[in-house]
Amino acid sequence: MAESSAVQQPTTELDETAVIARDLIRFDTTNYGEGRAKGEREAAEYVEARLAALGLAPQLFEPEPRRASVVARVPGRNPDKPALVLHGHLDVVPADPRNWSVDPFAGEVRDGMLWGRGAVDMKDMDAMILTALGDIIGSGSLPERELVVAFFADEEAGGGVGASWLVDRHPELFDGATEAISEVGGYSITVGGERAYLLQTGEKSLIWVRLVAHGVAAHGSRLIRDNAVTKLAEAIARLGRTEWPLHLTDTTRELLAAIADTLGVDPARVAPDELAVATGSASGFITATLRTTTNPTKLDAGYKHNVIPDRAEALVDIRTLPGEEDAVLAEVREIIGDDIEIEFVHRDVGLESSTSGPLVDAVTRSLATHDPGARVFPYLLSGGTDNKSLSRLGIAGYGFSPLRLPADLDFPAMFHGVDERVPLDALSFGRRVLTDLLLDY
Repeated sequence: MAESSAVQQPTTELDETAVIARDLIRFDTTNYGEGRAKGEREAAEYVEARLAALGLAPQLFEPEPRRASVVARVPGRNPDKPALVLHGHLDVVPADPRNWSVDPFAGEVRDGMLWGRGAVDMKDMDAMILTALGDIIGSGSLPERELVVAFFADEEAGGGVGASWLVDRHPELFDGATEAISEVGGYSITVGGERAYLLQTGEKSLIWVRLVAHGVAAHGSRLIRDNAVTKLAEAIARLGRTEWPLHLTDTTRELLAAIADTLGVDPARVAPDELAVATGSASGFITATLRTTTNPTKLDAGYKHNVIPDRAEALVDIRTLPGEEDAVLAEVREIIGDDIEIEFVHRDVGLESSTSGPLVDAVTRSLATHDPGARVFPYLLSGGTDNKSLSRLGIAGYGFSPLRLPADLDFPAMFHGVDERVPLDALSFGRRVLTDLLLDY
């Protein structure tokens, strides 16, 4: 376990980015949801010490005991330009060590990769932010524009005591900022033998619901037709098997056109799903952005084998395209039927930022410096990030955590997956690209 009371010195065999990412992985910052988490305060103190060592004045916020976020301002060379928010999160989803080939929180280096929960989601980007800032400030320079650097708690549960809380309670922290950069974009894919980088310019909406069925409580040996478990099972089976229709947004149309151009085909003559599959493992993310998804994720009912319960419930993760939330919810109600109640657990907006402009140009220049000839594709994220919270302040969010990856690595499977890992050379690449971007933009 990395110590929060002192900043560890980098080892000789690893790039400093890998050292910091490894240190952060060794803080078990598991977020179980429903207000249960651990380790965030310790990780925040580590980041706070790193920022202070750069001569910055970080602020630590703790809305609930041990649920801590860190925010700092970095002055820029050009005070006339709007500030840029550069942010990551410190919490991670649970990891069952029985399913892993390594200890999820050991930060093990093996086969040229750093392994552990958070290696890609998103302690790699946290480390890149810290080392890029270190490279800029350590050289006696400043980024082109003022930065608001933030490391949030609770992203994996919607940010209620992290980004969302800070936006609501301390919006002044983000004064002057118009754009933000964070996770789940910037990684490379291979299309038609050519490398390209996905720049995340939008996110699907997020609606987490609890479906509840009621029935008659009785002895398990009785003939009971008003069975809550049966009613719920039928409803979630219908919802989980629903094939939602294809619906393209401006972002996905532009992405599919770029894929088709790379392949040398006419996008009007090739099905969108077929074009998405051409992105290889990235299609796991991309196909989900072409339509709504409604995935049941948890079931709960009963307390004894021979007792029919009077209540059964299920959690469903609904992701809609931006602006389609109400229409999808109306259809969900039709699918599940009148006997099933819907309770909202968490709901957040969908986003679509511009796929062109100075920031996109700067991203393209920075990547071209370190990977000449590679293309940049905009894409819509099927999941969500803390950019949703920042959007309430009018801040346009992008996902750009630059990683040059081997073509055979199933990178999307690393997110919330088993044996999460990131190549060491990709971390070094990301540090250089991010440094150049902050100096340029």
